[in-house]
Amino acid sequence: MKKYLAELIGTFVLTFLGCGTAVALACGTDNTASVVGTAVAFGLSVVAMAYTIGGISGCHINPAISLGVFLSGRMSAKDCGFYMIFQVIGAILASVVLWCITSTVAGDPLSSTTLTGANACSYGVTNGLIVEIVLTTLFVLVVLGTTDAKKGAGNFAGLAIGLSLILIHLVGIRFTGTSVNPARSIGPALFQGGQALNEIWVFIVGPLVGGALASLIWKVIGSDEK
Repeated sequence: MKKYLAELIGTFVLTFLGCGTAVALACGTDNTASVVGTAVAFGLSVVAMAYTIGGISGCHINPAISLGVFLSGRMSAKDCGFYMIFQVIGAILASVVLWCITSTVAGDPLSSTTLTGANACSYGVTNGLIVEIVLTTLFVLVVLGTTDAKKGAGNFAGLAIGLSLILIHLVGIRFTGTSVNPARSIGPALFQGGQALNEIWVFIVGPLVGGALASLIWKVIGSDEK
Protein backbone atom coordinates (compact mmCIF):
# COMPACT_ATOMS: atom_id res chain seq x y z
CA MET A 1 0.00 0.00 0.00
CA LYS A 2 2.92 2.35 0.67
CA LYS A 3 3.95 2.44 -2.98
CA TYR A 4 0.41 3.25 -4.08
CA LEU A 5 0.18 6.09 -1.55
CA ALA A 6 3.59 7.31 -2.69
CA GLU A 7 2.27 7.50 -6.25
CA LEU A 8 -0.78 9.44 -5.03
CA ILE A 9 1.41 11.93 -3.17
CA GLY A 10 3.87 12.25 -6.03
CA THR A 11 1.14 12.91 -8.59
CA PHE A 12 -0.47 15.40 -6.22
CA VAL A 13 2.81 17.32 -6.00
CA LEU A 14 3.39 17.22 -9.76
CA THR A 15 -0.12 18.41 -10.57
CA PHE A 16 -0.35 21.04 -7.86
CA LEU A 17 3.08 22.58 -8.41
CA GLY A 18 3.11 22.22 -12.20
CA CYS A 19 -0.46 23.31 -12.88
CA GLY A 20 -0.30 25.77 -10.01
CA THR A 21 2.65 27.47 -11.68
CA ALA A 22 0.74 27.62 -14.97
CA VAL A 23 -2.09 29.40 -13.16
CA ALA A 24 0.13 31.71 -11.11
CA LEU A 25 2.17 32.77 -14.15
CA ALA A 26 -0.90 33.01 -16.41
CA CYS A 27 0.72 30.60 -18.82
CA GLY A 28 -0.15 31.34 -22.43
CA THR A 29 1.44 30.93 -25.84
CA ASP A 30 1.98 34.69 -26.10
CA ASN A 31 3.92 34.84 -22.83
CA THR A 32 7.35 33.28 -23.25
CA ALA A 33 8.39 33.79 -19.64
CA SER A 34 5.31 31.99 -18.31
CA VAL A 35 5.81 29.09 -20.74
CA VAL A 36 9.41 28.63 -19.63
CA GLY A 37 8.45 28.99 -15.98
CA THR A 38 5.73 26.37 -16.29
CA ALA A 39 8.02 23.96 -18.12
CA VAL A 40 10.67 24.32 -15.42
CA ALA A 41 8.07 23.82 -12.68
CA PHE A 42 6.91 20.49 -14.10
CA GLY A 43 10.49 19.31 -14.60
CA LEU A 44 11.63 20.28 -11.11
CA SER A 45 8.54 18.66 -9.59
CA VAL A 46 9.54 15.36 -11.18
CA VAL A 47 13.13 15.73 -9.98
CA ALA A 48 11.99 16.46 -6.44
CA MET A 49 9.62 13.51 -6.34
CA ALA A 50 12.10 11.15 -8.01
CA TYR A 51 14.47 11.60 -5.10
CA THR A 52 11.66 11.61 -2.54
CA ILE A 53 9.56 8.57 -3.46
CA GLY A 54 11.72 6.91 -6.11
CA GLY A 55 12.97 4.38 -3.61
CA ILE A 56 9.41 3.51 -2.58
CA SER A 57 7.43 3.27 -5.80
CA GLY A 58 9.85 4.14 -8.59
CA CYS A 59 8.14 7.52 -8.93
CA HIS A 60 6.04 6.90 -12.03
CA ILE A 61 3.41 9.56 -11.13
CA ASN A 62 2.10 9.11 -14.67
CA PRO A 63 -0.15 6.35 -16.10
CA ALA A 64 1.74 6.45 -19.41
CA ILE A 65 4.98 5.62 -17.60
CA SER A 66 3.31 2.86 -15.60
CA LEU A 67 1.95 1.36 -18.83
CA GLY A 68 5.37 1.54 -20.46
CA VAL A 69 7.01 -0.09 -17.44
CA PHE A 70 4.36 -2.83 -17.38
CA LEU A 71 4.70 -3.58 -21.10
CA SER A 72 8.46 -3.73 -20.60
CA GLY A 73 7.95 -6.51 -18.09
CA ARG A 74 9.13 -4.56 -15.07
CA MET A 75 5.89 -4.61 -13.06
CA SER A 76 2.74 -6.70 -12.68
CA ALA A 77 -0.64 -5.90 -14.18
CA LYS A 78 -2.06 -5.50 -10.67
CA ASP A 79 0.53 -2.90 -9.67
CA CYS A 80 0.12 -1.11 -13.00
CA GLY A 81 -3.64 -0.83 -12.48
CA PHE A 82 -3.39 0.38 -8.89
CA TYR A 83 -0.62 2.83 -9.79
CA MET A 84 -2.90 4.39 -12.41
CA ILE A 85 -5.85 4.61 -10.02
CA PHE A 86 -3.87 6.27 -7.26
CA GLN A 87 -2.17 8.62 -9.73
CA VAL A 88 -5.54 9.87 -10.96
CA ILE A 89 -6.76 10.29 -7.37
CA GLY A 90 -3.65 12.32 -6.54
CA ALA A 91 -4.19 14.59 -9.54
CA ILE A 92 -7.86 15.11 -8.66
CA LEU A 93 -7.00 16.02 -5.07
CA ALA A 94 -4.40 18.51 -6.29
CA SER A 95 -6.97 20.03 -8.64
CA VAL A 96 -9.46 20.34 -5.78
CA VAL A 97 -6.94 22.37 -3.77
CA LEU A 98 -5.97 24.48 -6.79
CA TRP A 99 -9.63 25.13 -7.62
CA CYS A 100 -10.33 26.17 -4.03
CA ILE A 101 -7.45 28.64 -4.16
CA THR A 102 -8.47 30.23 -7.46
CA SER A 103 -12.23 30.20 -6.79
CA THR A 104 -11.80 32.29 -3.65
CA VAL A 105 -10.08 35.11 -5.56
CA ALA A 106 -12.58 37.85 -6.45
CA GLY A 107 -12.97 38.91 -10.07
CA ASP A 108 -10.58 37.45 -12.62
CA PRO A 109 -8.11 35.31 -10.63
CA LEU A 110 -4.59 36.34 -11.60
CA SER A 111 -5.84 37.10 -15.14
CA SER A 112 -4.86 33.53 -15.96
CA THR A 113 -5.78 31.83 -19.22
CA THR A 114 -6.52 28.72 -17.16
CA LEU A 115 -7.74 28.39 -13.59
CA THR A 116 -6.67 24.77 -13.24
CA GLY A 117 -3.76 24.22 -15.63
CA ALA A 118 -6.00 22.07 -17.82
CA ASN A 119 -4.97 20.91 -21.29
CA ALA A 120 -6.68 21.80 -24.58
CA CYS A 121 -5.84 21.40 -28.26
CA SER A 122 -4.91 24.77 -29.75
CA TYR A 123 -4.94 23.53 -33.35
CA GLY A 124 -7.53 20.77 -33.35
CA VAL A 125 -7.71 17.27 -31.89
CA THR A 126 -5.75 15.62 -34.71
CA ASN A 127 -2.82 17.94 -34.16
CA GLY A 128 -3.12 17.50 -30.40
CA LEU A 129 -3.22 13.72 -30.61
CA ILE A 130 -0.09 13.60 -32.78
CA VAL A 131 1.74 15.97 -30.45
CA GLU A 132 0.82 13.98 -27.34
CA ILE A 133 1.76 10.62 -28.88
CA VAL A 134 5.15 11.83 -30.11
CA LEU A 135 6.09 13.75 -26.96
CA THR A 136 4.97 10.96 -24.64
CA THR A 137 6.88 8.39 -26.65
CA LEU A 138 10.06 10.43 -26.29
CA PHE A 139 9.48 11.12 -22.60
CA VAL A 140 8.68 7.52 -21.60
CA LEU A 141 11.62 6.30 -23.69
CA VAL A 142 13.90 8.49 -21.57
CA VAL A 143 12.32 7.04 -18.43
CA LEU A 144 12.73 3.44 -19.57
CA GLY A 145 16.29 4.01 -20.69
CA THR A 146 17.56 5.93 -17.68
CA THR A 147 15.95 3.53 -15.18
CA ASP A 148 17.10 0.34 -16.88
CA ALA A 149 18.85 -1.89 -14.33
CA LYS A 150 21.84 -2.56 -16.61
CA LYS A 151 22.00 0.38 -19.00
CA GLY A 152 20.38 3.12 -16.94
CA ALA A 153 21.71 6.30 -15.39
CA GLY A 154 21.53 5.11 -11.79
CA ASN A 155 21.12 7.93 -9.28
CA PHE A 156 21.13 10.48 -12.10
CA ALA A 157 17.95 9.05 -13.64
CA GLY A 158 15.66 11.45 -11.77
CA LEU A 159 17.63 14.46 -12.98
CA ALA A 160 17.66 13.26 -16.59
CA ILE A 161 13.92 12.58 -16.52
CA GLY A 162 13.10 15.97 -15.00
CA LEU A 163 15.24 17.85 -17.51
CA SER A 164 13.70 15.96 -20.40
CA LEU A 165 10.23 16.88 -19.13
CA ILE A 166 11.21 20.55 -19.25
CA LEU A 167 12.14 20.15 -22.93
CA ILE A 168 8.94 18.24 -23.62
CA HIS A 169 6.89 21.09 -22.15
CA LEU A 170 8.78 23.75 -24.08
CA VAL A 171 7.77 22.00 -27.30
CA GLY A 172 4.22 21.05 -26.39
CA ILE A 173 2.74 23.94 -24.43
CA ARG A 174 1.91 25.92 -27.57
CA PHE A 175 -0.02 23.01 -29.08
CA THR A 176 -1.72 21.24 -26.16
CA GLY A 177 -0.49 22.80 -22.94
CA THR A 178 1.59 19.59 -22.71
CA SER A 179 0.10 16.64 -20.93
CA VAL A 180 2.08 13.43 -21.64
CA ASN A 181 0.29 12.30 -18.48
CA PRO A 182 -3.40 11.27 -18.38
CA ALA A 183 -3.69 11.77 -14.60
CA ARG A 184 -2.33 15.30 -14.79
CA SER A 185 -4.97 16.09 -17.43
CA ILE A 186 -7.98 14.34 -15.89
CA GLY A 187 -7.82 16.18 -12.56
CA PRO A 188 -7.77 19.76 -13.91
CA ALA A 189 -10.27 19.00 -16.70
CA LEU A 190 -12.92 17.95 -14.17
CA PHE A 191 -12.87 21.48 -12.74
CA GLN A 192 -12.07 23.45 -15.89
CA GLY A 193 -14.88 21.87 -17.91
CA GLY A 194 -15.62 23.12 -21.44
CA GLN A 195 -13.01 22.38 -24.08
CA ALA A 196 -10.67 20.72 -21.59
CA LEU A 197 -13.28 18.16 -20.62
CA ASN A 198 -14.56 17.66 -24.18
CA GLU A 199 -11.05 16.90 -25.40
CA ILE A 200 -9.92 14.87 -22.39
CA TRP A 201 -9.86 11.70 -24.49
CA VAL A 202 -6.93 13.15 -26.47
CA PHE A 203 -4.90 13.43 -23.29
CA ILE A 204 -5.74 9.89 -22.24
CA VAL A 205 -5.38 8.08 -25.55
CA GLY A 206 -2.35 10.04 -26.79
CA PRO A 207 -0.09 9.50 -23.76
CA LEU A 208 -1.10 5.85 -23.35
CA VAL A 209 -0.32 5.13 -27.01
CA GLY A 210 2.97 6.98 -26.57
CA GLY A 211 3.83 4.93 -23.50
CA ALA A 212 3.15 1.70 -25.38
CA LEU A 213 5.26 2.81 -28.35
CA ALA A 214 8.13 3.76 -26.05
CA SER A 215 8.14 0.28 -24.50
CA LEU A 216 8.25 -1.26 -27.97
CA ILE A 217 11.14 0.96 -29.04
CA TRP A 218 13.09 0.22 -25.87
CA LYS A 219 12.60 -3.51 -26.34
CA VAL A 220 14.23 -3.14 -29.77
CA ILE A 221 17.15 -0.88 -28.91
CA GLY A 222 17.63 -1.82 -25.26
CA SER A 223 17.47 -5.59 -25.64
CA ASP A 224 20.60 -7.64 -24.98
CA GLU A 225 19.78 -9.69 -28.06
CA LYS A 226 21.74 -8.80 -31.20
